[in-house]
Amino acid sequence: MARIAVVGAGLAGLACAQSLRDAGNVVRGFEKSRGAGGRMATRRTDHGTYDHGAQYFTVRAPAFRAAVERWLAHGVIAPYAGRIVNLQDGVTSTLSHPGQRYVATPAMPAVCRALAADMDIDFECQITAVTPGEQGWRLSWEEGGESGFDAVVLAIPAAQALPLCTAVPELAAQVSQGGHAPCWAAMVRYEAPLPLEFDAAFVADSMIGWVMRDGSRPGRAAGERWVLHANAEWSKAHLEDGAETVAPLLIEAFHAAAGIRAEPVESRAHRWRFALSGGLNAGSFWDAGRRIGVCGDWCADGRIEGAYLSGTGLAARLISTI
Repeated sequence: MARIAVVGAGLAGLACAQSLRDAGNVVRGFEKSRGAGGRMATRRTDHGTYDHGAQYFTVRAPAFRAAVERWLAHGVIAPYAGRIVNLQDGVTSTLSHPGQRYVATPAMPAVCRALAADMDIDFECQITAVTPGEQGWRLSWEEGGESGFDAVVLAIPAAQALPLCTAVPELAAQVSQGGHAPCWAAMVRYEAPLPLEFDAAFVADSMIGWVMRDGSRPGRAAGERWVLHANAEWSKAHLEDGAETVAPLLIEAFHAAAGIRAEPVESRAHRWRFALSGGLNAGSFWDAGRRIGVCGDWCADGRIEGAYLSGTGLAARLISTI
């Protein structure tokens, strides 16, 4: 039985932690946010919720399909049957890659919250250093720290993981190859339904790349709420702009792309510094000698499925060497 620290309570970290615990290890999680989910996030308002991060996921690998079947059986996800199109200058076209999509219910963090329900996790605890201790690894945070971990998993974006693995230069070199592009997201509510014959769209030739009617997905409250995602290039160029400046610009771009005129009754914006990743297609990184590893969507293929498989894959590597 090993004592293992998992930093990060997004899907990759929780999938890894669950696998490690199921193998008989003692697992303690650390998460800087107030709850589990990472970019599978929801913003709550008086008029309903906005899933302003990840919007859906797909399934390819049999191992992930097995997990999806379990989540379906427990009611924490549901198939998404919304009308998704390509959108350019007010003209829609059929997707070339339709496929089945899934969403967590009643909000995108539901899967992670279910995984975290019986886990030992310290929330609102940001790890500031991971250093070799007298007995295994020591994790430090603002209020203190704790030693005696036999192994450490960093399930966080590459930019956040890099300063925590400097004690293992070879691992740090691998982590330095990864990264995320930013994404500005706008959350917009309208009084009446918009005159659009689609629920979500991949947008071309615009500063926004994706839009979705939040209420079109199962388990969501009624109401005309939209989430707008700016593309990576625009988000990077406007990374330090204020939310009050960004929201109107994204709304204007949405109206132009959709060919509509409408007046929102509510809007806000959120900046994701670490949002989009093409992925390194490495699965995960693990130093068996020092017993420290890194996982996440950016280690894999940048998708939600990749995050899950990265976490379970790292757990398998860890279990085989402890």
